Amino acid sequence: MEKILVTGGAGFIGRQVCRELLGRGHQVRVLDSLVEQVHGDVERPADLPDDVELIRGDVRNGHAVERALQGMDAVIHLAAEVGVGQSMYEVERYTSVNDVGTAVLFERLIAQPVRRVVTASSMSIYGEGLYRDPDGNFVQDAERGAIRDGQKSWEPTDKAARPLQPVATPEWKQPNLASIYALNKYVQERTTHIMTAPYGMEGVCLRLFNVYGPGQALSNPYTGVLAIFASRLLNGQKPMIFEDGEQRRDFVHVTDVARAFADALALPQAAGGTFNIGSGVDRSVTQVAQALAAAMGRNDLEPEIVGKARTGDIRHCFCDTGLAARTLDFTARQDFGEGLAELAEWVAQQTAEDRVADARAELEARGLVA
Repeated sequence: MEKILVTGGAGFIGRQVCRELLGRGHQVRVLDSLVEQVHGDVERPADLPDDVELIRGDVRNGHAVERALQGMDAVIHLAAEVGVGQSMYEVERYTSVNDVGTAVLFERLIAQPVRRVVTASSMSIYGEGLYRDPDGNFVQDAERGAIRDGQKSWEPTDKAARPLQPVATPEWKQPNLASIYALNKYVQERTTHIMTAPYGMEGVCLRLFNVYGPGQALSNPYTGVLAIFASRLLNGQKPMIFEDGEQRRDFVHVTDVARAFADALALPQAAGGTFNIGSGVDRSVTQVAQALAAAMGRNDLEPEIVGKARTGDIRHCFCDTGLAARTLDFTARQDFGEGLAELAEWVAQQTAEDRVADARAELEARGLVA
C-alpha cells in the first residue's frame, strides 16, 4: 500500500483513477482547484469517493503543493486545462496552469521526492497521425490542403499532392504541435522525464486518446467530443460536427484509462516510458455521433455537419497500442457499444447546459473557424 497524490483528481478521469487506486488498497489524496467551468459551484464532487482526502488548491500555488505532497509515496499528475479550441485564445491561462503548474509541482518535488510520477499527456501532441503515401512510405509530417474558393481539402496529401492513407499512430511518430494545448502537454511530458531521474525519481507519461464514460462535464463545451454530443442530444439538439464528419479517432473508456494509470504507477518496467493509451479501434466522428444518438433513443437527431474546420484540429489520429500491450500488458477491455449504453443511461439522469453554439461563436469571432 502506498500514499498517492492525484493532482486534478476531482475531474472526470481523476475520480475514476481514485476509485481504481482505492480498490488496490492505496491511500489517496487529491489536489484540485475545482474550477467552475468543469465542476460548477461545488465544494466537493458528489462522486469523489469518501475515502479520498481532498485538498482544494491550485497546482500553481507552491504552498498548496507542498502541503499536498507531505507523506506521499507517488504522484499521478492530471491537473490541466483541457481542450484544443479554447487553448487557442486562452493562451495565458492554459500555459500557466499546464506548464507553470507542472513546473511548480516538480520544483516542490525536489525537496519532497517520491518514488514515481505518472503524468497525463495527450494524443494531441502528434498533430496529424501517422500516414502512408502511395509508395508505402510512412509520412510523419502530413499537412492539410489549403482553403480554395471557400472549399477545404480535408484530407492531407504528400508534397506531390497525392492522397495519404491514415494508419495507427505509434509513440515514435514525431510530435507536430498544432495547438497551444498540444504544446502544453508536450511540455508536461518533457518536464516529467527531465526532472525525475536527476532527483532519484521515476517518470512515466501516458498519451491518452479520446476518453469517454459517465462523469464527464456535460456543460463544458471544450471537454471530450462524446460529452459534447451527449449534452446536445440531452437538450434535443443535433450533434455539431466540424468538417465532413469523416475524421477518425480512437475512443477509450475511462475505466480502462484508470487501470492504465494504476499499472503505470506499479510496474517496474514502465519507468522512463511514454505510452499510448487507446482502444486500438478507429471510428469516424459521424459514426460515433450516430451511435450515441441511438443509445440515447434520439435517432431523430442526425448530426449537423458544419463543413468548416477549427484552427488546431487535425484530420485523423488513432492509436497504435503495441507498446502499451508489450510493456504494460495493457489492452482496453470495455466494449464500445456497452460503454455507450452505460454513458447514455448516466446522461439520462443528468441536466446539462448546452453551450456548444456559444463556443462555436467565440471561435468564429476570433477567426479560429474556416
